[in-house]
Amino acid sequence: MSRPLLFLDVDGPLNPYAAQPERRPEGYTTIRVPLYGRRPLRVWLNPAHGPALLRLGYDLCWATSWMAEANVWIAPVLGLPELPYVDFGTGLFAERPDGVHWKTEAIVAYAGGRPFAWVDDEQSPADTLYVLSRHPGPALLHHVNPRTGLREPDFTTLREFAQSPPT
Repeated sequence: MSRPLLFLDVDGPLNPYAAQPERRPEGYTTIRVPLYGRRPLRVWLNPAHGPALLRLGYDLCWATSWMAEANVWIAPVLGLPELPYVDFGTGLFAERPDGVHWKTEAIVAYAGGRPFAWVDDEQSPADTLYVLSRHPGPALLHHVNPRTGLREPDFTTLREFAQSPPT
């Protein structure tokens, strides 16, 4: 049996962008990502998150608007290897009339029936209903507070899901 997938969003779970702007959270480091024609983007990352994610028992996959760029800017700081990513293509940031997040359909398709957990700060009940109605395997949509990022209780929840028998 293959391991479950863990879909990782960057902004919110790994980069607590909504934390007080003048107070970098303890344990985090700051990187500045250059943006064409604009001021660099400030990103806070906790290097301890990489090893913690690798110990959870998942196959990790980026599910972020950063897509391949997460391997350039985020993975090295966290000590993660290059990870596969969900390519959102033309669906990137596309609003849906049913209220389902623009990532959800692509994540379900990528999972292909495999058990998965998805950490993000933008999921809604519409996403849960979409996954329940279209994904045949176990799934955990885990909301992470963008003011705090991933914390130990989040890791505990993810670990327990990865260790639970498939239903």
